[in-house]
Amino acid sequence: MEASGFEPRIIAFLCNWCSYAGADLAGVSRLQYPPNIRVVRVMCSGGVSPHHLLYALQKGADGVLVAGCHIGDCHYLKGNYMTIKRVTFLKDLLNFVGYDPQRLRLEWISAAEGPRFAEVVRDFTAQIQSLGPAPSFKAVPLALARA
Repeated sequence: MEASGFEPRIIAFLCNWCSYAGADLAGVSRLQYPPNIRVVRVMCSGGVSPHHLLYALQKGADGVLVAGCHIGDCHYLKGNYMTIKRVTFLKDLLNFVGYDPQRLRLEWISAAEGPRFAEVVRDFTAQIQSLGPAPSFKAVPLALARA
């Protein structure tokens, strides 16, 4: 990691049926990835509200990862289509208020993709580390209220 000692705090919202199982496979396979991720297990990525993502950033997360089933494989049929719309909307909103949208990432990871999960975590951790610590998010609600 960097000489500055910055260790990113990343919150990951993982769908129970695919992404969480992929993370479990990475763990039981003893694949190496940074320990910077904190997992929130959700039944479906479609159940993750933009409010949850904003709250994670407001409470000090340097990055937020949302991972779900591949398109067409959602156990709730259309959950990942809702996820695409919500994350795209939120990235545009973050950009609008001057917050780097690269701090939010959406990935599709199946239960059989443990190595892919580990690679996504390594890549996202490196990306967030290159961005540095997240700026204060306290001014964003005021900007949203004016929009």
